[in-house]
Amino acid sequence: MTITSKRALLGCIADDFTGATDLANMLVRGGMRTVQTIGVPTSNEAVEADALVVALKSRTIPAADAVAQSLAALDWLRAQGCRQFFFKYCSTFDSTDAGNIGQVTDALLDALRADTGVTAFTIACPAFPENGRTIYRGHLFVGDTLLNESGMENHPLTPMRDANLVRVLQRQTGSKVGLVRHDAVAKGVSRVRESIDALRNDGVRMAIADAVSDEDLYILGEACADLALITGGSGVALGLPGNFRRAGLLAEQADAAQLPRVEGLSVVLAGSASKATNAQVAMWRETRSSFRIDPLAVARGEPVIEQALAFAQEHFDKAQPVLIYATATPDEVKAVQRELGVSEAGHLVEATLASIARGLRERGVRKFVVAGGETSGAVVQALGVHTLRIGAQIDPGVPATATTGAEPLALALKSGNFGSTDFFEKALRHLDGAAQ
Repeated sequence: MTITSKRALLGCIADDFTGATDLANMLVRGGMRTVQTIGVPTSNEAVEADALVVALKSRTIPAADAVAQSLAALDWLRAQGCRQFFFKYCSTFDSTDAGNIGQVTDALLDALRADTGVTAFTIACPAFPENGRTIYRGHLFVGDTLLNESGMENHPLTPMRDANLVRVLQRQTGSKVGLVRHDAVAKGVSRVRESIDALRNDGVRMAIADAVSDEDLYILGEACADLALITGGSGVALGLPGNFRRAGLLAEQADAAQLPRVEGLSVVLAGSASKATNAQVAMWRETRSSFRIDPLAVARGEPVIEQALAFAQEHFDKAQPVLIYATATPDEVKAVQRELGVSEAGHLVEATLASIARGLRERGVRKFVVAGGETSGAVVQALGVHTLRIGAQIDPGVPATATTGAEPLALALKSGNFGSTDFFEKALRHLDGAAQ
């Protein structure tokens, strides 16, 4: 097969940092050499990769700011020559009635329609069956439980109290929202395309797409090969590498996940308050040392950062990795929010963990496992990370990554909801291992 393109094929915009690595992981598994940038690069110098993922921190910021950042990312990706675009958000559709998924999607569709002149349309499919996220009749399930009964209804920033994604998305946009039903998906690619055509003819601009298995995601990916924009979780990207391969644009890549070996100390930082991260923190604490960040103590001006760094150094001297965490139960989170305010509490935790991360790097830490999308964003920005190469998968949705440059850092950036209960140990073993 003749490969006719040497420029990036797929350009992706992710609304948080762990979501970006989740998507990049899926693309690497499909044989696409993938580079993730932290924010929108300031240079249009060509980046050598099959797929590019721009990681934003736009999930919970004002919708107008999220739109502006996403359009800036789109402009950079277009300058890189990308042929198709992907807007990635969480597999639990984290958002509020004020945004930001609908508004960003509208803006991207408008920008791309100006380029192509094609009637604006996209699907919205956050399904990720490998991690228990499935969509049926437009309703999102987490395992066997509806989204609004899964614990996500207690999320401190984006409480999800409606499992019907058609309704959720419709509240965020003036565009008409429809549904690609599972009975169409189950009948294959041609039937999905017929469904898309019918929805378009009915004035639908965005359609939630049902998916209950990886096979459904492959079907959706192939059916959407000609769409300028696809939106969803990382799962629907399963089918995209095959589209480029069938078009003669993508070679088979045996080394798409290769990363350099990184030497140095290791640490785990956790800020997420999700059920999964709470369980991971609890398992670590059964056998390993940990230091808990108390936001109220930080707010009182106590030297929490210095105490955390001293604690870490004591254990580094014994060659022991440590966990530094602000993870708490929903009731504990609400108590802090009542005293400090919702946004101030979140910012305080992120800023504290970011300062600790900088101090840890100065003490020789080169391998960071980070739990939580907002926490990961704060940490990578504090470490001055600009670009990541994506490596092999640690757990579904979570790859190993390494920074580019002469002195790389190894990072595992985990969405709060992802990972097995022993994820922290597993991730450290992976980052400590040989080059992937």
